[in-house]
Amino acid sequence: MTDLRTLRPPRNQVPLHDLEVPAPGVLPFALGSFDTIGPLSRAAFPHRHSFHEVVYVTEGRGTHVLDLVEWPLEPPQLWVLLPGQVHHWAGAHGLDGWVLLFNEDFLLRHPEDAGLLRVLAGRPWLRPDRAQDRAITGLFGEMLREHQAGEPGFPGVLQAYLHVLLVRALRASAPAPSGRPVAPRAAELADRFGRLIADPDRADRTVGSFARELGVSTGRLHELVKEATGRTPALLIRRQQILEAKRLLVATELTVREVAAGAGFPDPSYFCRFFRREVGLTPGEFRARAGGNHHDPGARSIDGCPAEPVPS
Repeated sequence: MTDLRTLRPPRNQVPLHDLEVPAPGVLPFALGSFDTIGPLSRAAFPHRHSFHEVVYVTEGRGTHVLDLVEWPLEPPQLWVLLPGQVHHWAGAHGLDGWVLLFNEDFLLRHPEDAGLLRVLAGRPWLRPDRAQDRAITGLFGEMLREHQAGEPGFPGVLQAYLHVLLVRALRASAPAPSGRPVAPRAAELADRFGRLIADPDRADRTVGSFARELGVSTGRLHELVKEATGRTPALLIRRQQILEAKRLLVATELTVREVAAGAGFPDPSYFCRFFRREVGLTPGEFRARAGGNHHDPGARSIDGCPAEPVPS
């Protein structure tokens, strides 16, 4: 059996939820209700995942906070969470539905599903209509029966069901088509680039370092990522760094210097200028306004940045 556990790091890191696979060959997969998966499935403290999560809320009140954005619960709703995202459930009561957890190894048979997951994660929630709700609920039920029966070939069946679930969710959430279609090469490279820049532990976050890892020139990376996303690689890197800095400011007790390092800024003074230009607040002001969930407000108010206005 695969279990959900919390790896509690030092105070200067966001708690990490992990899928514990007890032996080689055990499927890196878990599926059930909020109750059967356990209390960590409805954790009220900010945390990351080392795995993917698809959560389908069918009942409940409260708020789902995903990367600092609050989403009131209005079931039925479906979310896709990627490894590294920070979320928690705030003031949740009567939370019920389906929780599906799996790691990268589970996607080996359908590698294209990694791209589908990223697209769905970029659409903060899916609120299906009545017919879609029945279909999604039915898929989760079939997956649970297949998983519990454990008959020969069941991992492949589960992977196929996941693929169907993602495709149907994508259809239900798809915006109206516009513009020319994106070439497969651009879409694939942009997806790989997005996965690389989302790694919170990466040290070198320059466009050149990502281009080398992806086996293309910086010019080609710029061209393909811009074609697929409408944004330059440099802009996407900056946005990811700001997001990581916000996560650390709210969910940890890191100093500004430590937040800067964690978000990929070796110079804390430059980080302060950069953050203020992009966000309109100093890191300390943002921490105070965000009002973290479990830290001392006095500690959060200590900024550590220059007090003078910084020109953009």
